Amino acid sequence: MRLLLDTHVLIGLSRGGLDGIYPAIASGLARGGHDVALSVVSLWEIAIKTRLGKLEPGVPPAHLAAFFEAAGFMILLITHHHVVAEVSPEPPTRDPFDRLLLGQCRIEKRYLVTVDQALRDHPFAARFP
Repeated sequence: MRLLLDTHVLIGLSRGGLDGIYPAIASGLARGGHDVALSVVSLWEIAIKTRLGKLEPGVPPAHLAAFFEAAGFMILLITHHHVVAEVSPEPPTRDPFDRLLLGQCRIEKRYLVTVDQALRDHPFAARFP
């Protein structure tokens, strides 16, 4: 399955792992066979929240891209196609980062691995038991 990890999942990974906080996601990713990516959108969000003192990601923002690439994840850049993508249904969140991640899922034919209650039932969300 082609997956896109949301920001919460990336923060969990950068802090040491998902087993203790998101065990179903950890198990689903550990099964393998997935093409796993993250978005530069999430790196941007983490950098902003870290600079504002609202987040401690466990890895300095300047090193996050290398950290995730070393783990084997591809980093998706933002294109104009992602920005204007029609996402139906529109998510019940007004968060522009979430909207852009869903746009990337639509264009890149990926499923969002998320713990966000506002996004978990979206058609572009991955389902892990």
